[in-house]
Amino acid sequence: MKGLVYKSTGSWYTVKSNAGKFYDCRIKGKFRMEGIKSTNPVAVGDTVEFEIETIGDETIGIISKIDKRDNYIIRKSVNLSKQTHIIAANVDIAFLLVTLNNPPTFTTFIDRFLVTTEAYHIKAVLLFNKIDTYNEDEILEVKYLAALYRSIGYECLGISAETGKNIDKVKEMMQDKVVMFSGHSGVGKSTLANALEPTLELKTKKISAQHSQGQHTTTFAEMYDLDFGAKIIDTPGIKGFGVVEMEKEEIGDYFPEFFALKQECKFNNCLHIEEPKCAVKDALEEDKLAWSRYKSYVQIVEGDEEHFRKDIYEKK
Repeated sequence: MKGLVYKSTGSWYTVKSNAGKFYDCRIKGKFRMEGIKSTNPVAVGDTVEFEIETIGDETIGIISKIDKRDNYIIRKSVNLSKQTHIIAANVDIAFLLVTLNNPPTFTTFIDRFLVTTEAYHIKAVLLFNKIDTYNEDEILEVKYLAALYRSIGYECLGISAETGKNIDKVKEMMQDKVVMFSGHSGVGKSTLANALEPTLELKTKKISAQHSQGQHTTTFAEMYDLDFGAKIIDTPGIKGFGVVEMEKEEIGDYFPEFFALKQECKFNNCLHIEEPKCAVKDALEEDKLAWSRYKSYVQIVEGDEEHFRKDIYEKK
């Protein structure tokens, strides 16, 4: 039988067969994806082959094969730096929910997410959520960030999952697509999903006042069918986004505005850091590129983990 993985808990998988029936499945033996050293060889969004086994009164599926993936999105495992975790596979659009505060989403995090979606050929859209809660200065900051990312080529939209502002536009983008919601805990992923499809009734929790962080309500990635023809993958809140499987020389290729200038650099293998006659550094000095993007780039190239600093918006 063939089916689509709707939920992964690490050891059990919920698979919807092509006939529309759900099965609880396990992996056959020490099944591993060739070439991917991940903590979860089977991910939500995977198309799989499975067989049915009946043990006593229980009927379970045994996954024997994963079909070739169109794409997948991956990050470093939280406590296992050498291992990776596939968040979702075969995604049409990855929505990143961004909030200025409550909790804060810094540009370092946004840029790492975008680098990963570029590398794995997934369309990314930035949704600036909770805009109903911002004062004038904060609205200006959202407009600045949206203008910055639009200038690079990313679609940006200000929304309020709470009040319903621009939810119809999100629906239009999602029509007949498999989409993933990502972002820190507390940015409103589950609230947005509920606004799009009230019958989902996904759990939501208030932000922790002490730390301005969301409390984890989604513990495993899970896919849901929506009435208007979309599929949504709700993912656990991500604290950090470790970029993996990239050579230093290729990271600049995943910053579209840097890649566009690459041919103008003196050296073909220019890393845009120490090299002379670098078109990217020249464009920075002329304020044609954003310093926040360059800082994110340097951090990734140098292998630094994310530094959530407010000064990321400031110039050198």
